[in-house]
Amino acid sequence: MSRYIINGGKPLKGEVFIRGAKNASYKQIIASMLSDEETELINIPQISDVRITESIAKSLGMDIKAVGEHGLRVKTESFKSTVVPSGTGEKSRTSFIFAGPLLAREGKIRFPFPGGDKLGERPLDRLFACLEQMNVKVEQDNDGVTMTTSGLRGTEYTFPKPSHTATEVVMMAATLAQGETIIKNAACEPEIDDLMEMLNSMGAKIKRDKKVASTIYIDGVKKLRGTTHQVISDRNEAVTFACAALSTRGAVSILRINPEIIETFLKTIERMGAKVNRGKDEVMVSWVETLRAVEIETEPEPGFMTDWQAVFSLVLTQAVGVSSVIERIYPSRFQHIATLNKMGAKTKFFNPDINHPESYYHFNPESDKPEFWHGVKIYGPVRLNPIEITVADLRAGATATLAALTAEGKSVVEGVEYIERGYEKLAERLCSLGAEIEHIKT
Repeated sequence: MSRYIINGGKPLKGEVFIRGAKNASYKQIIASMLSDEETELINIPQISDVRITESIAKSLGMDIKAVGEHGLRVKTESFKSTVVPSGTGEKSRTSFIFAGPLLAREGKIRFPFPGGDKLGERPLDRLFACLEQMNVKVEQDNDGVTMTTSGLRGTEYTFPKPSHTATEVVMMAATLAQGETIIKNAACEPEIDDLMEMLNSMGAKIKRDKKVASTIYIDGVKKLRGTTHQVISDRNEAVTFACAALSTRGAVSILRINPEIIETFLKTIERMGAKVNRGKDEVMVSWVETLRAVEIETEPEPGFMTDWQAVFSLVLTQAVGVSSVIERIYPSRFQHIATLNKMGAKTKFFNPDINHPESYYHFNPESDKPEFWHGVKIYGPVRLNPIEITVADLRAGATATLAALTAEGKSVVEGVEYIERGYEKLAERLCSLGAEIEHIKT
């Protein structure tokens, strides 16, 4: 198990380049399989989630060639299998996303239940319901899911709650379906628009409603071509480096990021007293005075993103007053709080008093459990202490790393393989900002 040995307590300062978005890159590799022609993808991050996706895609018939350090040429002239391997498929959440191109081109797919972070049950039922309306037969057993179709048909479907990945899978499948598909209450994340841009460059006909952005129209076409596409920058990375700057009382220029896609976060830290300078494709975040407490709720786009709340919780431990975080997207996503508490944070879990939880929360009610908390109060500022810890989650692992940089003294973070699922060379890039991290690989 690899580890970081971290000597913390120093302000992080300098500039850092943001890589391609994890939540866009591996999905666009899969989307390229909708065509039998070659596609070139630019700005692909070197992370394990991408490598797992490549492994699955190769097993299904994709040919992959590296182009420099962050580019790929991919081509799936024909499929040699429609079965996602159980080993790699269970390691990542990508397995069911292959349903889009495989149903469109082959009419069938078999995949294991997806893995990924321990965030609670993922709402695949919303995806299944929409695909069934598109003439897909869905059969589940103890080992996974089998889908078959005699031909995809366009449909009109309203998601009961917005679902980021389900929106993308339906969008992929609908590009080659017969007739028009209308998705209502669709997710609005910028990664979805980036996928839409890629698919349209391949010959798809997809557009958002100009007045109601959560409605997407897809006119099915007979064939898609290859394309060249640059993957959108990773807004989660940008927020992580911003939080690293604020928690250590530093200043970081974050390059190759459109500030508009993290505007909700930037406005939040400005309310707390942070200084933010926005450029066209960069943003500078600086600690200039003691931060003030704030209250946030995670929400779908354009709200405060659930992926941000773990690293942001660290920043709240350094703010004056009582902050609160309410998690509305997942039923259980406060794994990082235990780590912060071990380091000296002062927190208190609570459940919000909500009249209509079924509409307030975006997870399925059956995914909830009595022992889950949906809110946490964070009291600050506190002085964090070094820690030795083993992490088992991407966002919690990143939070532990930044917390160790905030604390004075030596910390050890084990299990950094989880962190490398979503961050390319995180330790190396933090060191370029003045951090002291020894990355021991085993």
